[in-house]
Amino acid sequence: MTTPHPSLALRDEVADSLAAGRPVVALESTIISHGMPYPRNVEMALEVEGIIRAGGATPATIAVLDGVPRIGLSPDELETLASSPDVAKVSLRDLPYVMARRVHGATTVASTMRLAALAGIRVFVTGGLGGVHRGAEHSFDVSADLTELGRTDVAVVSAGVKSILDIGLTLETLETLGVPVVVHGSDEFPSFYSRSSGHPAPLRVDSPEEVAAMMAAKWDLGVEGAISVANPVPEADEIPADEIGRLIDRALAECDQRGITGKDITPFLLGRIVELSGGQSLDTNIALVRHNAHLGAAIAVAYERLTS
Repeated sequence: MTTPHPSLALRDEVADSLAAGRPVVALESTIISHGMPYPRNVEMALEVEGIIRAGGATPATIAVLDGVPRIGLSPDELETLASSPDVAKVSLRDLPYVMARRVHGATTVASTMRLAALAGIRVFVTGGLGGVHRGAEHSFDVSADLTELGRTDVAVVSAGVKSILDIGLTLETLETLGVPVVVHGSDEFPSFYSRSSGHPAPLRVDSPEEVAAMMAAKWDLGVEGAISVANPVPEADEIPADEIGRLIDRALAECDQRGITGKDITPFLLGRIVELSGGQSLDTNIALVRHNAHLGAAIAVAYERLTS
Protein backbone atom coordinates (compact mmCIF):
# COMPACT_ATOMS: atom_id res chain seq x y z
CA MET A 1 0.00 0.00 0.00
CA THR A 2 1.22 3.50 -0.88
CA THR A 3 1.31 5.86 2.11
CA PRO A 4 -0.70 8.98 1.22
CA HIS A 5 1.28 12.20 0.97
CA PRO A 6 1.12 14.22 4.23
CA SER A 7 -0.13 17.36 2.43
CA LEU A 8 -3.37 15.60 1.52
CA ALA A 9 -6.53 15.57 3.63
CA LEU A 10 -8.28 12.23 3.20
CA ARG A 11 -11.94 11.80 4.09
CA ASP A 12 -12.27 9.06 6.72
CA GLU A 13 -14.02 6.54 4.46
CA VAL A 14 -11.30 6.97 1.82
CA ALA A 15 -8.47 6.63 4.35
CA ASP A 16 -10.09 3.54 5.87
CA SER A 17 -10.59 1.89 2.46
CA LEU A 18 -7.02 2.55 1.37
CA ALA A 19 -5.62 1.26 4.68
CA ALA A 20 -7.71 -1.89 4.39
CA GLY A 21 -6.82 -2.50 0.74
CA ARG A 22 -10.37 -1.94 -0.48
CA PRO A 23 -10.96 -0.48 -3.97
CA VAL A 24 -11.16 3.31 -4.30
CA VAL A 25 -12.10 5.36 -7.39
CA ALA A 26 -10.97 8.96 -7.81
CA LEU A 27 -13.26 11.58 -9.37
CA GLU A 28 -12.33 15.02 -10.69
CA SER A 29 -14.09 18.20 -9.66
CA THR A 30 -13.77 20.57 -12.64
CA ILE A 31 -16.75 18.81 -14.19
CA ILE A 32 -18.73 19.92 -11.13
CA SER A 33 -17.62 23.55 -10.86
CA HIS A 34 -16.90 24.41 -14.50
CA GLY A 35 -18.57 21.71 -16.59
CA MET A 36 -22.25 21.74 -15.59
CA PRO A 37 -24.80 24.24 -14.27
CA TYR A 38 -26.04 24.27 -10.68
CA PRO A 39 -27.87 22.28 -9.29
CA ARG A 40 -27.46 19.50 -11.87
CA ASN A 41 -23.74 19.45 -11.17
CA VAL A 42 -24.12 18.53 -7.50
CA GLU A 43 -26.91 16.06 -8.29
CA MET A 44 -24.62 14.39 -10.83
CA ALA A 45 -21.70 14.31 -8.38
CA LEU A 46 -23.76 12.63 -5.65
CA GLU A 47 -25.29 10.17 -8.13
CA VAL A 48 -21.88 9.16 -9.51
CA GLU A 49 -20.53 8.61 -6.01
CA GLY A 50 -23.55 6.39 -5.35
CA ILE A 51 -22.88 4.35 -8.50
CA ILE A 52 -19.30 3.73 -7.40
CA ARG A 53 -20.41 2.66 -3.91
CA ALA A 54 -23.01 0.32 -5.43
CA GLY A 55 -20.22 -1.15 -7.59
CA GLY A 56 -18.22 -2.13 -4.51
CA ALA A 57 -15.70 0.72 -4.39
CA THR A 58 -15.26 3.90 -2.36
CA PRO A 59 -15.61 7.20 -4.26
CA ALA A 60 -13.00 9.91 -3.71
CA THR A 61 -13.93 13.21 -5.32
CA ILE A 62 -10.79 15.35 -5.38
CA ALA A 63 -10.59 19.13 -5.00
CA VAL A 64 -8.67 21.87 -3.20
CA LEU A 65 -10.61 23.61 -0.42
CA ASP A 66 -9.04 26.49 1.52
CA GLY A 67 -5.73 25.53 -0.05
CA VAL A 68 -5.81 21.91 1.10
CA PRO A 69 -5.95 19.07 -1.46
CA ARG A 70 -8.87 16.93 -0.31
CA ILE A 71 -9.31 13.30 -1.28
CA GLY A 72 -12.99 12.63 -0.79
CA LEU A 73 -15.59 15.31 -0.10
CA SER A 74 -18.58 15.54 2.22
CA PRO A 75 -22.01 16.47 0.79
CA ASP A 76 -21.56 20.00 2.18
CA GLU A 77 -18.15 20.31 0.52
CA LEU A 78 -19.62 19.12 -2.79
CA GLU A 79 -22.32 21.74 -2.44
CA THR A 80 -19.70 24.45 -1.88
CA LEU A 81 -17.75 23.31 -4.91
CA ALA A 82 -20.88 23.20 -7.07
CA SER A 83 -22.36 26.55 -6.08
CA SER A 84 -19.49 28.89 -5.18
CA PRO A 85 -18.55 31.42 -7.90
CA ASP A 86 -14.98 31.67 -6.61
CA VAL A 87 -13.68 28.18 -7.39
CA ALA A 88 -10.56 28.26 -9.59
CA LYS A 89 -9.96 25.75 -12.37
CA VAL A 90 -6.80 23.95 -11.25
CA SER A 91 -4.53 22.10 -13.62
CA LEU A 92 -1.18 20.77 -12.45
CA ARG A 93 0.62 24.09 -12.92
CA ASP A 94 -1.98 25.89 -10.78
CA LEU A 95 -1.88 23.49 -7.82
CA PRO A 96 0.91 25.17 -5.79
CA TYR A 97 -0.63 28.59 -6.42
CA VAL A 98 -4.08 27.76 -5.03
CA MET A 99 -2.49 25.89 -2.11
CA ALA A 100 -0.29 28.85 -1.22
CA ARG A 101 -3.19 31.30 -1.48
CA ARG A 102 -5.46 28.99 0.57
CA VAL A 103 -8.36 29.25 -1.85
CA HIS A 104 -10.81 26.80 -3.42
CA GLY A 105 -9.92 24.95 -6.61
CA ALA A 106 -11.56 22.34 -8.81
CA THR A 107 -9.09 19.84 -10.21
CA THR A 108 -8.75 18.94 -13.89
CA VAL A 109 -7.80 15.51 -15.21
CA ALA A 110 -4.07 16.25 -14.86
CA SER A 111 -4.15 17.54 -11.29
CA THR A 112 -6.68 14.91 -10.18
CA MET A 113 -4.44 12.18 -11.54
CA ARG A 114 -1.42 13.48 -9.65
CA LEU A 115 -3.31 13.88 -6.36
CA ALA A 116 -4.94 10.47 -6.74
CA ALA A 117 -1.53 8.87 -7.25
CA LEU A 118 -0.13 10.70 -4.21
CA ALA A 119 -3.00 9.25 -2.19
CA GLY A 120 -2.36 5.71 -3.48
CA ILE A 121 -5.48 5.52 -5.71
CA ARG A 122 -5.04 3.57 -8.96
CA VAL A 123 -8.35 4.15 -10.80
CA PHE A 124 -9.79 7.50 -11.86
CA VAL A 125 -13.12 8.20 -13.60
CA THR A 126 -13.78 11.34 -15.64
CA GLY A 127 -15.98 12.46 -18.52
CA GLY A 128 -13.57 13.23 -21.34
CA LEU A 129 -9.83 13.75 -21.73
CA GLY A 130 -8.11 16.94 -22.75
CA GLY A 131 -5.71 16.77 -25.66
CA VAL A 132 -4.38 18.56 -28.70
CA HIS A 133 -6.61 21.49 -29.62
CA ARG A 134 -7.62 22.11 -33.19
CA GLY A 135 -5.16 24.56 -34.72
CA ALA A 136 -2.45 23.59 -32.22
CA GLU A 137 0.16 23.88 -34.99
CA HIS A 138 -0.33 27.65 -34.59
CA SER A 139 -1.43 28.02 -30.95
CA PHE A 140 0.65 25.19 -29.38
CA ASP A 141 -2.44 24.56 -27.21
CA VAL A 142 -1.96 21.04 -25.86
CA SER A 143 -3.55 19.91 -22.61
CA ALA A 144 -1.41 19.00 -19.62
CA ASP A 145 -3.63 15.91 -19.37
CA LEU A 146 -1.45 14.26 -22.01
CA THR A 147 1.91 14.70 -20.30
CA GLU A 148 0.37 13.63 -17.01
CA LEU A 149 -0.95 10.46 -18.65
CA GLY A 150 2.62 9.77 -19.72
CA ARG A 151 4.04 9.91 -16.19
CA THR A 152 1.44 9.04 -13.53
CA ASP A 153 0.42 5.48 -12.67
CA VAL A 154 -3.38 5.68 -12.76
CA ALA A 155 -5.94 3.98 -15.00
CA VAL A 156 -8.17 6.73 -16.41
CA VAL A 157 -11.69 5.84 -17.55
CA SER A 158 -13.27 8.36 -19.93
CA ALA A 159 -15.62 8.54 -22.89
CA GLY A 160 -12.64 9.35 -25.07
CA VAL A 161 -11.08 12.66 -26.03
CA LYS A 162 -13.42 15.65 -25.93
CA SER A 163 -14.77 16.02 -29.47
CA ILE A 164 -13.95 19.75 -29.53
CA LEU A 165 -10.29 18.68 -29.87
CA ASP A 166 -8.17 17.16 -32.63
CA ILE A 167 -8.68 13.50 -31.80
CA GLY A 168 -6.21 12.14 -34.35
CA LEU A 169 -3.32 14.30 -33.16
CA THR A 170 -4.21 13.52 -29.54
CA LEU A 171 -3.99 9.78 -30.20
CA GLU A 172 -0.65 10.26 -31.98
CA THR A 173 0.67 12.22 -29.01
CA LEU A 174 -0.45 9.53 -26.56
CA GLU A 175 1.37 6.95 -28.66
CA THR A 176 4.54 9.06 -28.53
CA LEU A 177 4.20 9.32 -24.74
CA GLY A 178 3.87 5.53 -24.46
CA VAL A 179 0.34 5.61 -23.05
CA PRO A 180 -1.71 2.46 -23.80
CA VAL A 181 -5.10 3.55 -25.14
CA VAL A 182 -7.72 0.81 -24.92
CA VAL A 183 -11.38 0.96 -25.94
CA HIS A 184 -13.85 -1.03 -23.90
CA GLY A 185 -16.13 -3.17 -26.05
CA SER A 186 -15.56 -1.46 -29.40
CA ASP A 187 -13.17 -1.46 -32.34
CA GLU A 188 -13.58 2.31 -32.84
CA PHE A 189 -12.30 5.09 -30.63
CA PRO A 190 -15.19 7.18 -29.27
CA SER A 191 -15.49 10.96 -29.38
CA PHE A 192 -17.12 11.86 -26.08
CA TYR A 193 -20.69 12.72 -27.19
CA SER A 194 -20.55 10.04 -29.91
CA ARG A 195 -19.56 6.39 -30.10
CA SER A 196 -17.65 7.01 -33.33
CA SER A 197 -14.75 9.26 -34.24
CA GLY A 198 -13.46 7.87 -37.52
CA HIS A 199 -10.38 6.56 -35.70
CA PRO A 200 -9.86 2.86 -34.98
CA ALA A 201 -9.34 1.69 -31.43
CA PRO A 202 -5.57 1.45 -30.79
CA LEU A 203 -6.30 -1.55 -28.55
CA ARG A 204 -9.53 -3.28 -27.48
CA VAL A 205 -10.58 -4.85 -24.17
CA ASP A 206 -13.88 -6.48 -23.31
CA SER A 207 -13.87 -6.76 -19.53
CA PRO A 208 -12.73 -4.94 -16.39
CA GLU A 209 -10.50 -7.92 -15.62
CA GLU A 210 -8.52 -7.35 -18.82
CA VAL A 211 -7.88 -3.75 -17.82
CA ALA A 212 -6.84 -4.82 -14.32
CA ALA A 213 -4.40 -7.35 -15.79
CA MET A 214 -2.89 -4.62 -17.99
CA MET A 215 -2.50 -2.32 -14.99
CA ALA A 216 -0.70 -5.01 -13.00
CA ALA A 217 1.55 -6.01 -15.91
CA LYS A 218 2.50 -2.41 -16.75
CA TRP A 219 3.35 -1.25 -13.27
CA ASP A 220 4.96 -4.53 -12.20
CA LEU A 221 7.43 -3.96 -15.03
CA GLY A 222 8.14 -0.48 -13.71
CA VAL A 223 6.76 1.14 -16.86
CA GLU A 224 5.50 4.46 -15.56
CA GLY A 225 2.40 6.24 -16.76
CA ALA A 226 -1.31 5.78 -17.11
CA ILE A 227 -3.60 3.49 -19.04
CA SER A 228 -6.32 5.38 -20.91
CA VAL A 229 -9.56 3.38 -20.96
CA ALA A 230 -12.06 4.79 -23.45
CA ASN A 231 -15.64 3.75 -22.69
CA PRO A 232 -18.05 4.70 -25.50
CA VAL A 233 -21.21 6.51 -24.41
CA PRO A 234 -24.27 4.20 -24.45
CA GLU A 235 -25.91 4.11 -27.87
CA ALA A 236 -29.24 5.37 -26.53
CA ASP A 237 -27.57 8.51 -25.14
CA GLU A 238 -25.15 9.49 -27.89
CA ILE A 239 -25.38 12.45 -30.23
CA PRO A 240 -24.43 11.35 -33.76
CA ALA A 241 -20.97 12.53 -34.78
CA ASP A 242 -22.13 14.58 -37.77
CA GLU A 243 -24.81 16.34 -35.72
CA ILE A 244 -22.52 17.29 -32.83
CA GLY A 245 -19.78 18.16 -35.31
CA ARG A 246 -21.87 20.98 -36.78
CA LEU A 247 -22.50 22.43 -33.34
CA ILE A 248 -18.82 22.19 -32.41
CA ASP A 249 -17.77 24.01 -35.60
CA ARG A 250 -20.19 26.82 -34.80
CA ALA A 251 -19.01 27.08 -31.20
CA LEU A 252 -15.35 27.08 -32.30
CA ALA A 253 -16.03 29.91 -34.73
CA GLU A 254 -17.64 31.94 -31.94
CA CYS A 255 -14.68 31.19 -29.69
CA ASP A 256 -12.31 32.62 -32.31
CA GLN A 257 -14.50 35.68 -32.81
CA ARG A 258 -14.47 36.44 -29.09
CA GLY A 259 -10.72 35.88 -28.73
CA ILE A 260 -11.12 33.21 -26.06
CA THR A 261 -7.85 31.37 -25.39
CA GLY A 262 -6.06 29.04 -22.99
CA LYS A 263 -7.89 27.29 -20.18
CA ASP A 264 -11.05 29.33 -20.86
CA ILE A 265 -11.62 27.60 -24.22
CA THR A 266 -12.99 24.28 -23.00
CA PRO A 267 -15.55 25.67 -20.47
CA PHE A 268 -16.80 28.15 -23.10
CA LEU A 269 -17.15 25.52 -25.80
CA LEU A 270 -18.88 22.98 -23.57
CA GLY A 271 -21.29 25.61 -22.26
CA ARG A 272 -22.06 26.96 -25.72
CA ILE A 273 -22.66 23.46 -27.09
CA VAL A 274 -25.21 22.90 -24.30
CA GLU A 275 -27.03 26.02 -25.52
CA LEU A 276 -26.82 25.13 -29.20
CA SER A 277 -28.03 21.57 -28.59
CA GLY A 278 -30.97 22.68 -26.47
CA GLY A 279 -29.53 20.87 -23.45
CA GLN A 280 -29.03 17.54 -25.22
CA SER A 281 -25.25 17.64 -24.84
CA LEU A 282 -25.62 18.09 -21.06
CA ASP A 283 -27.88 15.03 -20.87
CA THR A 284 -25.30 13.06 -22.87
CA ASN A 285 -22.47 14.31 -20.65
CA ILE A 286 -24.27 13.12 -17.52
CA ALA A 287 -25.11 9.76 -19.12
CA LEU A 288 -21.52 9.07 -20.12
CA VAL A 289 -20.18 9.99 -16.67
CA ARG A 290 -22.64 7.52 -15.11
CA HIS A 291 -21.52 4.87 -17.60
CA ASN A 292 -17.86 5.52 -16.84
CA ALA A 293 -18.50 5.27 -13.10
CA HIS A 294 -19.94 1.77 -13.49
CA LEU A 295 -16.87 0.64 -15.45
CA GLY A 296 -14.41 2.42 -13.17
CA ALA A 297 -15.81 0.73 -10.06
CA ALA A 298 -15.63 -2.66 -11.77
CA ILE A 299 -12.00 -2.07 -12.78
CA ALA A 300 -11.03 -0.98 -9.26
CA VAL A 301 -12.65 -4.09 -7.77
CA ALA A 302 -10.95 -6.36 -10.31
CA TYR A 303 -7.56 -4.75 -9.70
CA GLU A 304 -7.81 -5.14 -5.93
CA ARG A 305 -8.79 -8.82 -6.34
CA LEU A 306 -5.86 -9.39 -8.67
CA THR A 307 -3.24 -7.68 -6.52
CA SER A 308 -4.37 -8.48 -2.98
